[in-house]
Amino acid sequence: MDDLSRCATTYRWRLTLLAAGAGIALGAAAPIARAAEIAGYPSRPLRFVVPFPPGGSNDIIARALAGGLHEQLRQPVVIDNRGGANGIIGTDLVAKAPPDGHTFLIVGNGFASNPSVYRKLPYDSERDFAPVSLLGYGGFVLVLHPSLAARSVKDLIALARASPDKLTMASAGIGNMAHLSGELFMSLTRTRFLHVPYKGGGPAMSELLGGQVNLYFSTIIVALPHVRAGKLRALAVAGSRRASVVPELPTIAEAGVPGYAVDGWYAMLMPAQTPPRIIARFADGLHRVLQAAEVKQRLAAQGIDTATSTPAQLRTIIAADLAKWAKVVRDAGIKPE
Repeated sequence: MDDLSRCATTYRWRLTLLAAGAGIALGAAAPIARAAEIAGYPSRPLRFVVPFPPGGSNDIIARALAGGLHEQLRQPVVIDNRGGANGIIGTDLVAKAPPDGHTFLIVGNGFASNPSVYRKLPYDSERDFAPVSLLGYGGFVLVLHPSLAARSVKDLIALARASPDKLTMASAGIGNMAHLSGELFMSLTRTRFLHVPYKGGGPAMSELLGGQVNLYFSTIIVALPHVRAGKLRALAVAGSRRASVVPELPTIAEAGVPGYAVDGWYAMLMPAQTPPRIIARFADGLHRVLQAAEVKQRLAAQGIDTATSTPAQLRTIIAADLAKWAKVVRDAGIKPE
């Protein structure tokens, strides 16, 4: 081998060693980078997007969690109410937010019904979000304005059958769970209410309290204070079993509508592509807050039983509800305005 060949061989060998060394260095650096990413998280205030106006159940839960998460993660929590379009505006905002673990979405069952009601959503409910955890379960309750002459579910059915489309039913928007709860009730009882949709649970409750509408399938968390104050009359809860916070109220099924059941849940999501390690870091703090006695008692007093889950478990729950409410929407012929 001549001198030129020996030089070329030596050069190639050195390049191979350098490449191998660089690979080892990069491989060692990767875990360090990931650890640094977690160690520095969160690096700024956390933004909780509530896709409804203030006063609704999602908003109440967000505010109940904010203080504890501030203590756990050492960053303030900003509640950002983005109501409108049955939650679609706020939901889309989070779908398009940077997946850096600082923006969150608090949703309920309506998140799983919107894809069936709105055919052209600006996001995909499964593809564009990363599930984080369940937050809790909260039932719905059928409440009336006291001026309505009905003291039971059977009374309400009789009034509705006597005057189809005369009694007015509020909801937080077309396809919202309050609306779907009412549609299921009408289907099973062969009655018809005049549906009056509002832009969120807060405005719907305000109009019911003012007597502008007759009835509302409200979340217990929102309706209970008004029921206790005598401003509303509660007839029954919508869930498959009685609510621990109001055990004296029968379920709608018990009150004369066999087969009726609407169980509610609340959950937290992040934008898709958020690193799993970031989700796990946040979820750890979130679960600690949800298990705190003060938070559990605060939410239980308003009809919410706190709960947690893994991201995979939450994804399964959402998928099941997407299928369930697609059938209800199809059978009721619900269309957006």
